[in-house]
This record gives sequence, C-alpha cells and structure tokens, in this order.
Amino acid sequence: MAELQPGKVMRRGQVLAFLLFSLAYLWLPAGSKRAPKLPPCPQSCSCTRDTAFCIDSKAVPRNLPTEVISLTMVNAAFTEIKAAAFAHIPLLQFLLLNSNKFMLIGDDAFTGLSHLQYLSLANNNLQTLPRDIFTSLDILSDLDLRGNALICDCKIKWLVEWVERTNATVPATFCSSPVRYQGQKIRDLALKDFDCITTDFVVHQVLPFQSVSAEPFVYSSDLYVALAQPSASSCTILKWDYVERKLRDFDRIPAHSAVYCKPIVAQSQLYVVVAQLFGGSYIYRWDTNVDKFIKIQDMDSRKIRKPNDIEAFQIDGDWYFVIADSSKAGSTSLYRWNQNGFYSHQALHPWHRDTDVEYVENEGKPWLIISSSSQAPVIYQWSRAQKQFVQQGEVAEVMDVQLVKHFKFKKDNYLCLSRYIGDSKVVKWEGQRFTELQTLPSRGSMVMQPFLVSQRQYMVLGSDFSFTHVYLWDEEKQKFVKFQELSIQAPRAFHYVPLEDMDVLLAPSFKSSTLVYRHVVVDLSL
Repeated sequence: MAELQPGKVMRRGQVLAFLLFSLAYLWLPAGSKRAPKLPPCPQSCSCTRDTAFCIDSKAVPRNLPTEVISLTMVNAAFTEIKAAAFAHIPLLQFLLLNSNKFMLIGDDAFTGLSHLQYLSLANNNLQTLPRDIFTSLDILSDLDLRGNALICDCKIKWLVEWVERTNATVPATFCSSPVRYQGQKIRDLALKDFDCITTDFVVHQVLPFQSVSAEPFVYSSDLYVALAQPSASSCTILKWDYVERKLRDFDRIPAHSAVYCKPIVAQSQLYVVVAQLFGGSYIYRWDTNVDKFIKIQDMDSRKIRKPNDIEAFQIDGDWYFVIADSSKAGSTSLYRWNQNGFYSHQALHPWHRDTDVEYVENEGKPWLIISSSSQAPVIYQWSRAQKQFVQQGEVAEVMDVQLVKHFKFKKDNYLCLSRYIGDSKVVKWEGQRFTELQTLPSRGSMVMQPFLVSQRQYMVLGSDFSFTHVYLWDEEKQKFVKFQELSIQAPRAFHYVPLEDMDVLLAPSFKSSTLVYRHVVVDLSL
C-alpha cells in the first residue's frame, strides 16, 4: 500500500469538510426551505460542527466552533506558532499543519490539547523544536515531522530521547545538519554522541585589593585563603562564608614586603610561612588561646635573601617546605618539621636565581623541579636512604622559565613551563626525560597553572600585556586548545578551590583587584 503523503491528507481533509457540510444540508427534514444554522467560522475557513479547514490564514483562527475535533491549516500566512496557540479548542483530536512555512514553534504551543491524537508538522521550515513540546500530549498516537530541515544539535537531543521512549508512531525523520549527521535518521542517533555540556568562568567576587599569591587551606573544617599583599604590608587571611558564599576578612599578619604567605597545617596546628623581599622571613603560628597569629621563628636571612615561591609537602609522614630564592647569593632551601618548629634541612641549587619550585610525586617517588632564570629547570629526586633530594637532571632546552607547574592526566605526567620572554611550553614525561609537546605564545607571562575540574583538564596562562587565556585539554589532539579569555591585570597566581556547591578559581592581581571566578556548567540540551 502506498504511503500516505502529507499533501494527500490535506486535499482529502478539504474534500471531507465540503462533503460533510453538503450532507448536513441535504439531510434537512423535508419541507424545510431555510439553510441550516452555520457554526461560527472565520472567513479563511470552511467549518462543520466539529471540523475546520483553513486556507491562507494570517493567524490561528480564534472564532472556531468549540466542538471542533479536527483542524487543517493550509498555506498559512504566518511563520510562528505561538504558545498556547490552540488552547481555545481543547477538544482537538486531529491537527494537520503540514505543507506550510512554519519556522518557529513556541514553548507550550500545544498546551491544553489533552485529546490530541494526530499531529502533522510535515513539510515546513522547522530547524529545531522546543524542549519537551510533545510531553503533555498524553494520548498522541501519530506524529509526522518529515520534510523539515532539522538541525541535529544539542537542542534536539531531547527529541532523540522522546522518540526512543514514546508509543506514538513517528515516520522516519532525517537530519539536515551538521555534516556528520546529515541524512541520518533521528531515531538512529546515539545520545552519547551529543556533547552538550559546556562550561564558563564568571566573576563571583571582587576583592578590592592587590595581591601576588593566594593559598587556600582547611583548618578546623573551615576553608581559608592566605593572600600576600605587599602594597598593604600584610598577609591577609580570609575565611569562606558558607551562607553568603563569599570570602570575608579573618585576620592579618604584618608583612611589609610579603611575596608569599604559605599556610601549613601540621599536627592540628596552623602555621603560616611569611616570605618577604626585605626585612627577613618568618613563621607564625595560630594561637587558639588568644585567637591571633604569633611569630615563633625567624628564617636564616643568609640563605633566604630574595624568596620567590614556597611549596609544602609530606614525605613518609614528615612535613617539609622549600623556598625558592632568586638572589645571586642565596640558596633555595628545604626545611623540616621537628615538633617545635621548622628547621633547615638541606640547601638546594645555590646561586642560580631560582624563580619557582614544584613538588611532584612520580612513580611513587618524590621529586622537586626548580626553575631558574640562569639555566634550564633542574630535577631532584628524594633519596630515602639519605633523606635528601639528589639532583637527577634537567628539563633540557628550556631556558629562563618563570614558573613550573605539574599536572597528571590519566596515567601521563606533564609540566607547564611559563616564560616571561619567549613562548611557554608543555612537556611530557616519557619515562626517562621530558619531551616538548606544545608551544604557546606568552609574552609577559608570570603564571601558567593547570587544574582539573570534573574530568576537564584546564590550564590558565596569564600575561602582563594581554588577556589571560584559559585552555582546555583536547585528549584526541593531545594538547591544550583555547577555551576562554579573562580580563585580569598582571595576574600572579591561580588556584582552583572545590567547594560543596560550587568550584572557584582564585586570581590574585599585582595591579588591580583580586578576583574570584566561579566555574559554571551549562547543559546546552536544556
């Protein structure tokens, strides 16, 4: 049997309306000379008591018989079906809107049609459909969407799901785009192929001060952030307000030229290592008896002359921190906790003007990678026998690295190497050495920070001369691709902080306000 075409349905409906109207007139009682009382009907329509056939209508007809159960519209002179367009004829069972020029269907266009069984939208100019537009049609038995140029993107994902679970008969409907889906049946599309989740970083809070480092930490189950503020001569401690969902002032440690404030929670005690360019560096402890920070220790100013970065970590249960020193006469130094305080444990890489240090655990072994303005980054490996770091080699052919940061994606280890002059680089550990994987233009970069959010590997590359660029790791291409631009003046660090109900990114600025960004997840199929 030949398949019924939408055009034939239209003509048969028109003939049926005419025949029904004629039969109603012929069956009048004998002797009656007057015409039957006609139901209300717009000029563009032909109506019986329960059917309407409309041609060239400029809108969905309003003054139709309330008993109408079948409406056919042909060659309509409008292109959009608006919300609740048919709510005034709630008894509709058959709605034939095929072979028009409809381009848009509004949300809830078919609301109120609880009796609708047959809906034909075939041969229009529809490219997409509002989400769940058919969900309220509980007894729909037939839906015809053929002959439309449907774009099979995230906005149509819901339709794929609906076609899979509905009991209604839906003739084969094909995608017109994108190219990879062109000519495919909607019913055959796999939901897993729709990549509909995207993300964004939006400003959540503006902290009205400059800062050059930000270190989040948890103490007594509360979240805090320590920020170095050389312009304010302090290390500022902020506390996260879980009700207001913002950072608020908590305390300040005097520090006239602070470049780094490193919190360390060891044996339930809170310490803050305050590194200064001038006037020496110190260690403070939070005293719960008086609820304030107390200075407990001076750092050796002969070794720590121009500190630049601090890393803290544990090895075999012992706490350590290392300070990278960028002076010509100083030395990057390792300190170890011994119950009463942190004491000098090892001098590393003296007289090389070190700019950054990164702690890495690779293949079960602790490493330190120290970047320098005078040579390529140097790799140290922990010797458990000597309880010291031993130099193993260097990241070859990458000079003048400002900062080094590590990330691990699946089973592979990588380094991000930011450079103020020249291109920044991403290198990959190949078992014996690091090899170059990607080069990124980065004039004026002081920071390059990778971080992972829900299986998405990001990297932020800051610049003193242009926008900060957020990159996203492309697993197929095995490299970072540009994702978003952020407007931050002279960023000096980035720190990702996962919270219970949101994820934030701290962005200290040397020249402007410190910013807190919120990571937003957007489902494009909704």
